[in-house]
Parts: sequence; C-alpha cells; structure tokens
Amino acid sequence: MKGAAPHRGWASALLVFLAVALLGGCADAGYYLQSISGHLELLNRARPIDDVINDPTTSPALRDRLALVEQMRAFAVSELDLPDNASYHRYAAIDRRAVVWNVVAAPPDSLQLKTWCFPVAGCVGYRGYYDEAKAQALAGQIETQDFEVAVQPIPAYSTLGWSNWFGGDPLVSTFINYPEGELARLIFHELAHQRVYAKDDTTFNESFASTVERLGAALWLQQHGSPAARAEYAALDVKRKAFLQLNLAARRELEQIYARKSAGALDEPSLLAMKKEAMQRFRSNYHALRAGWLAQEPALDARRFAGYDQRVAQANNAWFGTVAAYDAQVPLFLALFEASGQDFGRFYDAALQLAALPKADRNRRLEQGVQGAAAAR
Repeated sequence: MKGAAPHRGWASALLVFLAVALLGGCADAGYYLQSISGHLELLNRARPIDDVINDPTTSPALRDRLALVEQMRAFAVSELDLPDNASYHRYAAIDRRAVVWNVVAAPPDSLQLKTWCFPVAGCVGYRGYYDEAKAQALAGQIETQDFEVAVQPIPAYSTLGWSNWFGGDPLVSTFINYPEGELARLIFHELAHQRVYAKDDTTFNESFASTVERLGAALWLQQHGSPAARAEYAALDVKRKAFLQLNLAARRELEQIYARKSAGALDEPSLLAMKKEAMQRFRSNYHALRAGWLAQEPALDARRFAGYDQRVAQANNAWFGTVAAYDAQVPLFLALFEASGQDFGRFYDAALQLAALPKADRNRRLEQGVQGAAAAR
C-alpha cells in the first residue's frame, strides 16, 4: 500500500464542519450531509488490506480474495495506466447488500433521465442514498410528480479521487466475492472514473468506464486468469451480451413509440397501448431467453438469474434510461481505443480532450472519430 492515510477522525470532523458551513443555507444540506457522513462511515470502517490479510481472524477465503485484489490493483496501474493512488488499498466490511441505493427517474413518454446537480460530480442522472429507506421515500415523492422511478442497489462507487486525501475509495464487502472477471470489471470501472470525467455527462462517463472495464477485464483474464476463471467469465459474458441485446431492442422500440408521440402522430391512449405491448414483448423475450439458458445448462440454479429477473420485473423508462447511460457510447469508445493504437495512455488522452469540449461538440467529435477510423480501415 502507498503512504499511510491522514488520521480519519479529524478528517471526518473537518469534512462535516465544511459541509455545514458551505451548505447550511441550502435546501439540500441534509442530503449532502448524509452523503458525506455515509462515505466517512465507510472510510472509518476500512482497514489496510495487508492488516486484514495478516489478521488471524480473517477467513482463508477473504484472505485469498484480498490478495487477488492487490494483484488486480497493481495490474490496473502497470497495464491499464489507471491511477496509482490510495483507492482500493483498504477494505470495509458492511452489513448490507449495497453500499448505496440510486434513485433514477424518467417521464412516462421518454427515456431521458431526470438529473440532479452536485458541487463535485456536476449534473447526473441519479441521486444516491446510503439508507435504502430514504431512497424509497424519495422515489415515492417523485412518482407523485408523474415520473417512472427505479431504486437500484449499487455495490460500489467512485468519489472521482477527492477522497484520496482521506484513505481513498475502499473495497467493500458488497462486491468482494464477485467472480474473478466481474471483480476485475468493477474495480477497473471505478478507477476509470478517476482517469477521465466530463462534468454533466452521465452517458459519456459511464460508457467510457464501461469500455475500460471490458478491455481491462479481458486483458487481466488473458494474462492472469486461470482456465476456470476464463471459462466462468466467458459463460457470464455470453448471457450479459444476450441480455443487453434484448434491452437494446426494447429500448429502440420504446424510443420509436415516444418519437411518434412527440411528433403528434400518437394520442395518449395509443401511446399507452403500444408501450404496454412493447413491455410485454420485452418480458416474454426475456423469459424465452432464460428458458434457453436453463435448457442448455440443466445444472444451472435458476436463482442465479435473480438479478435479471428483478430488473425485468421492474423495467420501466427509468430503468431503460440507466441501461442507455452505461452502454450507449461503448461502441464509439471501443473504436476510439482502436484508433489510439490500442494504447491506453493515448486512449485516455483522446478521451480527456473530448471531455474538455462542450457536450454537443464532444458527441459530434466522438462520432466523427469513429467514422474516420472506419474509413481508414
């Protein structure tokens, strides 16, 4: 691990004091305080990985996992050119299934996410809570404003590097037992946010980080993964891609319906009927896909699809809007990586140049870069 973190007791008190001083007159002061205090609680629970590994009470399974993460963290720096800082050198065990719960919302006739604006992250398409009950309460309020809402459990997040002064973003028990390839994806994704970030552009940021996680996990498994880990990842990835294609098809259908409504070609009853049919088709297609997975691998426990099952059951405009944020520009970033000679440093430099542009110019340049790369081939 890098140098020892400052004493978190006074650091915590200082951050809370500053939050009260700066936000005391703000209607959202309570929200910011829960965000800061929630993260500080996480930092206070975190212990250096080496201390946890050397603790005789640590289980062999957790000891092995943490040792694996240390290897992934070094790989992220040496092979992926991701930040060499305090993040992911400490481990925090918590007694809940998610580290935060994000509230996302979209209108009934659009996949455009409602945004909230924050001092550090800018405007983003979600609002996060460390307490699930508070997230559910906000969701209930937003639903009364004629929005479709989803509350999503989140296993990890990035503070974009600002908490490196206080020990960095920690590993958390919510994801430490993920399969090897999935664990690598998550760590590389969150570190990517510390490498490139465009304020007020959720789709750019999440698609960029999703691209880094895919490339990084594939390279990690190629160089370090066991045959079993590679096989497990390949099986999961086949299902993930099939599920994503199902989502893309449903999302395109909904976008076309909403575009017709926006153009005045659909009245409200027709919109509702077509939307209902599209949602039913999405769910029917998923159940057929799921049945195919079980038929191909009879030994699979159907409970392994609980995450997919829940997402499909709760699918609405807010949920589809979130999927778009994480995947919409991934093909463009993959093309940019190829145009950068598959060099991570050059790829990040190109992404940073895009991040510095106004959003409209950024998207246009990203599209043009892909077209130019295609023409060169």
